[in-house]
Amino acid sequence: MLSIDRDLGRFRDIVKGRVRKDLRRYMSSGELVGRKGKEMVSIPLPQIGIPRLRYGDNKQGVGQGEGDQGDGAGEGPRAGDAPGDHMLEVEISVDELAEILGEELELPRIEPKGEREASADKARYTGINTVGPESLRHNKRTFKQALKRSIASGTYDPRRPIIVPIKEDKRYRTFEVDTEPRSAAVVVYMMDVSGSMGKEQKEIVRSEAFWIDTWLKHNYDDVDTRFIIHDATAREVDRETFFRTRESGGTLISSAYKLCLEILEHEYPPEEWNIYPFHFSDGDNWSQSDTRTCVELLRNKLVPISNQFSYAQVDSQYGSGQFIKDLDEAFSDLDEVCLSRIPNREAIMDSIKELLGQGR
Repeated sequence: MLSIDRDLGRFRDIVKGRVRKDLRRYMSSGELVGRKGKEMVSIPLPQIGIPRLRYGDNKQGVGQGEGDQGDGAGEGPRAGDAPGDHMLEVEISVDELAEILGEELELPRIEPKGEREASADKARYTGINTVGPESLRHNKRTFKQALKRSIASGTYDPRRPIIVPIKEDKRYRTFEVDTEPRSAAVVVYMMDVSGSMGKEQKEIVRSEAFWIDTWLKHNYDDVDTRFIIHDATAREVDRETFFRTRESGGTLISSAYKLCLEILEHEYPPEEWNIYPFHFSDGDNWSQSDTRTCVELLRNKLVPISNQFSYAQVDSQYGSGQFIKDLDEAFSDLDEVCLSRIPNREAIMDSIKELLGQGR
């Protein structure tokens, strides 16, 4: 058994090493996004092939020389002599994946800023009672009480020490369910789905959101996730709709910030929740007037209640890209506002380091 455990440990170290080595590729390809379960992630790894003999075009050897026509192989298709690509599906826990992410990107651990009360399943035993369910019967106390009764009544025989508890002998554990404070976070993802945000841009957002989720859930006991899409108007949607909505319409970014504030103010008091709004866009807003409205909403309302507000701008050939410049000019003095530009898939890893690297 110890040998098996050692072998399994070595294998898991190999898996983690391969994931660490190819982390940038996994991040840029979105390969793991669709493989995530509740607690585990399936990792596709190249499988070590079985060695096999193959025939080569030797210049010397038996049977060399000129042959008559028809002695050799024809000119039709020939079977391949190389092994195909084999992939091995292995599972790694979400926590292990988060640890690899944190180590490779050198992400600082987040220190939660508040707690909320959450019911815990853990029972705390507080005493002994004479009534209770059989599942909580305290056998040692029960037999001890039965022994005392037998000795006191004179029915105990040391030569035949048989103790049979009766109803009055039985003792039961009593317990209370504790309510413990737990660190909690809410992550609000907002995405521009206007005409300039195409399929490639949304795939980049999808991959980045997967890794952000992985890291935040590693740092908090409870994480709620909310999704908002917007063009000229904003609405809350589920996860699937968030990533699959077709692009259309113009862009009014303030509509997303207003809806985000409405959700947070009604459901997530900042003294109990750690708040993380993430906004993804190509930086093309309807007007400078709406951009000024966005800056006011952020400075006066959204940023003060958030651990950090993050804006990531995805490059698009149709977007102006102006919004990140406006935010940089307005919030260069605030560490709680974090900005990142994502020119392509290969930049996802760098963007996540920029957004999560302050450990807020």
